[in-house]
Amino acid sequence: MDRASASGAGDVGSTPTRRKKRKKPTPILQIKRCKILKPYNVLYNISIMKKPFTINIYGLIFLIMILVAVLTWILPTGQYDTYEKDGRTYTVAGSYHKVEAKPQGIGAILTAPAKGFQDCAGIIVFIFITGAIFTILEKTGTVKTMIMGTSYVFSKREKLKKWFIPASMILFSIGGSIFGMEEETLIFIPMFIPLAISLGYDSVVGMCIPFLGAWVGFCSAFMNPFTVGISQEIAKLPLYSGIGYRLAMWFIFTAVVITFVTWYGETIRKNPKKSLTYEADLERKKNLNLNTIQKPELKVSHIIIAIVFALGMIGLVIGVAKYKWYIVEISGLFLGIGLICALIAKLSLNQTTDAIIEGARSMVSVAIMLALARAIVVIASDGRILDSILNYIASIIGNMNPLMSVEGMFVAHSFLNFFIASGSGQAVLTMPIMIPLSDLLHISPQLTILAYQFGEGWTNAIIPTAPVTMAALGMAGIPWIKWAKWNLKLQIILAILSILLLIPPYLLQW
Repeated sequence: MDRASASGAGDVGSTPTRRKKRKKPTPILQIKRCKILKPYNVLYNISIMKKPFTINIYGLIFLIMILVAVLTWILPTGQYDTYEKDGRTYTVAGSYHKVEAKPQGIGAILTAPAKGFQDCAGIIVFIFITGAIFTILEKTGTVKTMIMGTSYVFSKREKLKKWFIPASMILFSIGGSIFGMEEETLIFIPMFIPLAISLGYDSVVGMCIPFLGAWVGFCSAFMNPFTVGISQEIAKLPLYSGIGYRLAMWFIFTAVVITFVTWYGETIRKNPKKSLTYEADLERKKNLNLNTIQKPELKVSHIIIAIVFALGMIGLVIGVAKYKWYIVEISGLFLGIGLICALIAKLSLNQTTDAIIEGARSMVSVAIMLALARAIVVIASDGRILDSILNYIASIIGNMNPLMSVEGMFVAHSFLNFFIASGSGQAVLTMPIMIPLSDLLHISPQLTILAYQFGEGWTNAIIPTAPVTMAALGMAGIPWIKWAKWNLKLQIILAILSILLLIPPYLLQW
């Protein structure tokens, strides 16, 4: 039957009939954005065939928890022997042995978030204090005055604006590379977001300046004590040896990340609607009264508070670098800074305590996110599959060509980072295994450490199990799904670059 006769158009005297419009087939998987409830809690409609349901980041992480629990019933279980040294638990190479399976059931899934909260207690308290201190600074009027002042200066000198992102990110990158700045960036995110918005950028740029700035420095570090320092100690290498090539790596990767963020920032300045946080930023702009740029009224109290804060940051650097401060000490420092600033601004006791409670309350959703993310690691660890995965990966790498083994180490650390999103944690677990393995393959320990640095580092900015990443996204109000899609482009660039830059030191026997 031809097309004419099928439609009735070929029959004399027949009445033409209107062809029915064919319905488009329902896609197998379709993701659409729903109404925003809160900036950090964007829902997505996920249509599987014709049955839609919604899921947010909390639901997504919970589904991953269930998946990992299922794996504990499937994968073989085993453990490495360990030993304690300087407060750290190190793995013993060649000690892997099978142990009794411990599959994680419904009870384990339900209790894992509570265990995750316990494991992340330090950083959760730190986040609460960060929110509290920023709220105090906000109540003093100093933050708004400084933001308006900076915006006013840049509005008068437009040519300086293009250096705002690079100059700021370089400072954070240096901090990440020299003393392992990571959690410390969280205090700066609430400050840089309104500053970036006032300059025509968005919340993504405001978060990326401190977060990605310190992150790229941490990952490509030439002196980071938590990655380079621990790894070289395990490998019995002189501390911070091989610094020449590492400096070159730091420069290249920092330049790449700065270029990526600057490119995005300039795109947003030209067309704000392309922002990942366009709607949320409109609300922020309105609340902070950033629609008009005017010269702010600078009070003596604002200047003194800014000086106190700057001195506090100097104290932070000294404390971390010289006295090995971590979460507890840094939290105490920030709380002290906040209380001093409240006294200078003559806030009453009630105003100060109300500000602390208000700021801490704003971080509750972030704390829940961190506890759930850590729960994934708790389930994998309690299910005794982490060491089995590491042993399996090591056996595969050991059977490769030496150069391919180096690349395999990079890929392996990238994968393991999902379960061990900690620079020092992954170093003490994997380096005692990878260093002896590299000796057998005639690969230099320096190169093994570099492959670990890249693998452990880059994926930290995208995986939902990285505590600092999830905290930063929560504070910035950026949905993880949108961030992951945006950051994936950068991940691909850095992965390709890492694979290429691991080749010269192998050929040169670095």
